[in-house]
Amino acid sequence: MDKQVMTISAAGQEAPDQVVIEEPLQIVVDGRSVAVTMRTPGHDAELALGFLRTEGVISSLDQVSHIATDSRDNHALVFLVEGSAVDFDKLTRHVFSASSCGLCGKATINAVTQDLPALPDGVTLPKDSLLRAPQMLAEAQSVFARTGGLHAAGIFGADGTMHVVREDIGRHNAVDKVLGWSMQAGFDLTNCFLLVSGRVSFEIMQKALAGGIPLVAAISAPSSLAIEFAKQANQTLVAFLRPPGFKIYAGLKRIA
Repeated sequence: MDKQVMTISAAGQEAPDQVVIEEPLQIVVDGRSVAVTMRTPGHDAELALGFLRTEGVISSLDQVSHIATDSRDNHALVFLVEGSAVDFDKLTRHVFSASSCGLCGKATINAVTQDLPALPDGVTLPKDSLLRAPQMLAEAQSVFARTGGLHAAGIFGADGTMHVVREDIGRHNAVDKVLGWSMQAGFDLTNCFLLVSGRVSFEIMQKALAGGIPLVAAISAPSSLAIEFAKQANQTLVAFLRPPGFKIYAGLKRIA
């Protein structure tokens, strides 16, 4: 979502401009507030689902009865199936998360990695599918085209099919949204890859692992911790994906 504002140029001329909307979203589970994240309004139910899955609070959609969202008061109310066992102690993020960094509130790296086993071998993704994805992602970034102020995350199949793209002011929110979409759709991600429009951090790799995604690609650079995490989790990490080239930082065997 975006809105129009008025600007004044260096030459003193007034002109309209489009800017991205940033607002808080409070995620509440069975009456218990678990997080407030700064996000771009839209697809809030997906964001809440993806957040709860990657934080380890829930493990599947079967635990969720329904989600009520209201963008006007910026709440996502998640109601669990009666008797569903959830572990709020796994929520290692502090209650507030800025749009710029979803990991800033993590207590320790071990708290994130201890319950996510490494992925199995066996998935191979064609190089051509990777090389076609950046242009497809860019063409789907409608709000970015108007504002220049959003990150994007997309899920692509091994054959290069673009299944879903979401935009958000927070890169981690964009990833949570596509993971939440996959949960709602009952979509298997084991033969897919995740493409992010900017850099790839440790948290992006962790979220992909929580979703069972074997390969993460980024238009920009990886962090050192993202590379270390990918190796430990048996994930493939591709960065600087700018056709006709890219760099593989972990998991060469998954690219054909």
